[in-house]
This record gives sequence, structure tokens and C-alpha cells, in this order.
Amino acid sequence: MDPALTVAVLAFVAIGGAGFVLTSNNQPQAANKRVKAVASAASTKSVDRRKQATEIAALKRRQSTAEALKELSNNEKQSRRRRFSVKGQLAQAGLTYSPAVFWIAAASVSVVLGLIGLVVQGYIGAAMGFFIGLFGLPRWALGMMVEGRQKKFANQLADAIDIIVRGVKSGLPLNQCLRIISAESPEPLRAEFKSLVDAGAMGVPLEQSLQRMYERMPLAEVNFFAIVLVIQQKTGGNLSESLGNLSSVLRARKLMKEKVKALSSEAKASAWIIGSLPIIVMLMVYFTRPTYIMILFNEPVGNLILLGAATMMSLGIFVMNKMVNFKF
Repeated sequence: MDPALTVAVLAFVAIGGAGFVLTSNNQPQAANKRVKAVASAASTKSVDRRKQATEIAALKRRQSTAEALKELSNNEKQSRRRRFSVKGQLAQAGLTYSPAVFWIAAASVSVVLGLIGLVVQGYIGAAMGFFIGLFGLPRWALGMMVEGRQKKFANQLADAIDIIVRGVKSGLPLNQCLRIISAESPEPLRAEFKSLVDAGAMGVPLEQSLQRMYERMPLAEVNFFAIVLVIQQKTGGNLSESLGNLSSVLRARKLMKEKVKALSSEAKASAWIIGSLPIIVMLMVYFTRPTYIMILFNEPVGNLILLGAATMMSLGIFVMNKMVNFKF
């Protein structure tokens, strides 16, 4: 055989073997690269899908929360007029009387005050006594009852929320926690939560029951409580954590109110002294020199002076009351 042909065959075999070895080494690496690329693309797609699903869920939760807040705001505006009526104030005071009974009692008081004014000051005194008895004194007494009941309820609500938080953490459902409050809490908390539980037992939705509770007890604390429960019912979440934060907020509001009350007590005392000083001086003059002070009641000019003085005193008391009272 020709040596040159032999060398060529051997060179061809060597080159082919080297190519085969190199090709066989590169194929697994390329395959691994392709597998890694496909896997990374699949993981990226899965991560994107999870992010997209999370964003969609958060968007739906925000939409549900906004709709719930909007609905609560609309219900609050619609019920505002009912709360300031006589029927609404009777419900806020915890009284079961009808408005007709209230107006009959107010008319009886107005007749008595009108007769007293007729004896003391004539027809003008009778008209003033009738007006005060019909529209002033009964509504003032009803307002005082409503304010006292609301103050008691606001002081007790934080403790009731703590009961719900402990019950939910221990595994009790919300309805059972509300039943515990309605059975073991003092008044007026017991009556309001009992109405809430009874409405739920009759099939009334929780949102509507809370709205009725807010109409009977129109406090910011009750509105916060209703918002937390309605949003949790529609969007889900940790109820115990939300109510625990609400309890802390209510206690902080109460502490702030007490601080403001302590800081404004001096100004309120000054307002009471300044407002009552003219009346005290008038009574002292009446008991010492009645003929001197009766000119204001017997003479037309004196009546005008009394009217002007009463108007200015009323405006002054109103301004001082606005200066020393703070709304939260």
C-alpha cells in the first residue's frame, strides 16, 4: 500500500475521531443550556402569574373596600335627618315612648310654665313660658339624656371590642362574641348589642344591623366599629388584629379627650363665672332694691334694654362655648 495513502487514511480517522469526541462533549452542554433556559422561562412565567394574581386580588380587595366605605357614607348621610328627629332622639336616649307621648308631655309642661308666666309677667311671660315649655325644656332634657347615654356607651365600647378580640383568638365565632357582650355587659352596651344580636338572629344582614345601631348611637366610635366589621366581612382579613388596633385607637381618643378636658377646665370655669355674673348681680339688686331693678321690667325702654342685654349675653355664651368645647 502506498505510504501516502496510509497516512491520509490515518489522518482522516484521527480528524473524524476528534470531531466525534468534541461533538459528543458539546451536545450534553447545549442540551443542558436549553433545559435551563426553558426552566428559567417557565419559572419566570409562573412568578409573573403569581404576581399578576396577587395584584388582581389586591385590586379587588381595594375595590370592595372602597365600595363598602362609599355605601356606609351614603347610609350615614341618609340617616342623619332621622337621627335629629324626635323619634331618633328618643331611640338614642333608650326610651320606648312614641313621639306623640313626648309632645303630649311637652304640651303639659308648656301649659304649666305658661300659667306661671301669666301670673308673674302677664301675656308676655305666658308666651315665653309656653314657648320654653313646648320647644326648649323638653328637648334640652332629652338632649341631656342622649348625651349621658352616649358618653357611657363610648366609655364601654373599648372593653367590648377587647372581649371580641379575645373570643376570636380563642376560636369563637363573631356572633357568639356578640352574644356574650349582650348578656354580660352593663347598660347601655347590653341593650345595643342585644338589638344587634336579635337582628342577626332574625336574618337581618350584619351591615344593616350595624347601620341601625349607628342610628341609635351616632358616635364616631360606633362608625369605626361598623366599618371594620363590614370591610372584614366583604374582603376578609385578620379580624382580631383589626379590632385590636381599633381598641387601641379608641383608648387613645379617650385619653386625648381627658387631657383636653383637663387643659380647658380653667377656661370653662371662667366662662361659667362671666356668664352667670350679670344674673347674680341682677338677683342681688332685686333682693336689696327691688324698685330700682323693676324699671327694666315695667317700662318699655327697660324691656328693650333687657332684650338687648339678653341677646348680647346669649351671643357671648355661645362664642365662649364654642371656644372651650372641642369635637373629636
